[in-house]
Amino acid sequence: MGKEKEIPKWVQDEIKDAKFGKPGSITRTGYILEIYEKDMKIDSQLYEAIEDGRKIIEGMNLPKKVKPSSLMKGVVYEFTINSFKAPLSKKVIEFLKKEMDIDMDAIYQFELTNLELMDVDSDSSGEEESEEE
Repeated sequence: MGKEKEIPKWVQDEIKDAKFGKPGSITRTGYILEIYEKDMKIDSQLYEAIEDGRKIIEGMNLPKKVKPSSLMKGVVYEFTINSFKAPLSKKVIEFLKKEMDIDMDAIYQFELTNLELMDVDSDSSGEEESEEE
């Protein structure tokens, strides 16, 4: 077994002390993969990728008004998420790419502000179910 490379303290410090900008609000549909009731967090799978290309967000904090016991895994929700971005310096970006084989130019934090259960039982062709002609 080879010894894994250590991330130097200067890189760890920059990542730990990253300054996040103002949040951008995004809305995505997807479903809950895991619910952590004690920690008030969820892992979610999104149908549409977010800014950095990922479709899975782990450890997202639930809004205080949401009871974890009321949530269901595997059903479609609409998630409203605040996305915070902290850009990394060129020096750290280059180090991560060359030494660690990690392609990353920023750190992201995600805060769930709202989630709504989607009406998945309805006909997906639209709401025009009346028989009028």
